[in-house]
Amino acid sequence: MSMTQTLTLRRPDDWHLHLRDGAMLEAVLPETTRHFARAIVMPNLVPPVVTMADATSYKARILAAMPEGARFTPLMTLYLTENTDPDDLTRAYASGLISAVKLYPAGATTNSASGVADFDKVRAVLERMAEIGCPLCVHGEVTDREIDIFDREAVFIDRVLDPIRKSTPELKVVMEHITTKNGADYVKANAERLGATITVQHLMLDRNDMLVGGMRPHYYCLPILKRREHREALLAAATSGDARFFLGTDSAPHPSHAKEAECCAAGCFTAPVALACLAHSFEEAGALDKLEGFTSLHGPAFYGLPANEETITLTKSDTPAHFPKQIPNGDDPITVFDPGTPVFWAVSNSSSL
Repeated sequence: MSMTQTLTLRRPDDWHLHLRDGAMLEAVLPETTRHFARAIVMPNLVPPVVTMADATSYKARILAAMPEGARFTPLMTLYLTENTDPDDLTRAYASGLISAVKLYPAGATTNSASGVADFDKVRAVLERMAEIGCPLCVHGEVTDREIDIFDREAVFIDRVLDPIRKSTPELKVVMEHITTKNGADYVKANAERLGATITVQHLMLDRNDMLVGGMRPHYYCLPILKRREHREALLAAATSGDARFFLGTDSAPHPSHAKEAECCAAGCFTAPVALACLAHSFEEAGALDKLEGFTSLHGPAFYGLPANEETITLTKSDTPAHFPKQIPNGDDPITVFDPGTPVFWAVSNSSSL
């Protein structure tokens, strides 16, 4: 006999999202607007979004690409460089155009070559951000070649993040896409003005899923998947009800040929399946009652925004949900994240559609 179960949440937000630009923006934007009301949009385009004028132009392109009838608000960010103008940043934040500024250590991930190499050169900008209340979103990895890639988050916390927070204690900081027990523990130990986002893939997978039996390039992302003990620590944090942890999918589309190349691109395109996968993970953890907080309440509270009034409903069936393997993108289709395990949840209704 067919059995169904439903779960209705306030409509979620995505506090870390890559939308890209041009044709790819048009291809992937509907996958986010279908389920999410707002999203913090990453500024790592080529060239990056570094000024108020850049952010104004990029937001206009996003709005022009919106599907008809969609109700979605892109929350823009600026890309922090060693030449960022504090006054331009202040104007962008005061106008409501941007919601945060993004710190990429130079060379840490996709399109991060313009990031920060000398943190002393951005100290004045960080102090200004603390004064005006603008959050700093950090990609938390060092890039020194002598540091093992699996240790780069932990080293970043000790070498970069903790000194920044001690020298600028009023600065609001989001540790984006934390991947380690070290990251979760650091957030728990620091109650003031600190939050963290967690991705779908880091809640569902560990590095064995990516590497055992052959390399699976569609699981390759940065920060890279870690040991099982770290995944378990992240799941415990996400399902704890602690308001300092919230959803940032880091959904990062690339053409499938770029993911399957000899030197493959980093990123998992999770937007179409994120909520279904999260329902699966939270149910396995016995924490479905904590899902709404993680997806829909904690992030707005951190950013000083109201929770969404609209709702979204997920339905669990007795047969696995079917998700597309790819979405079209001209001649360069984009492969959708496959968690590698049957998922029985799917979004069945959104009050915005």
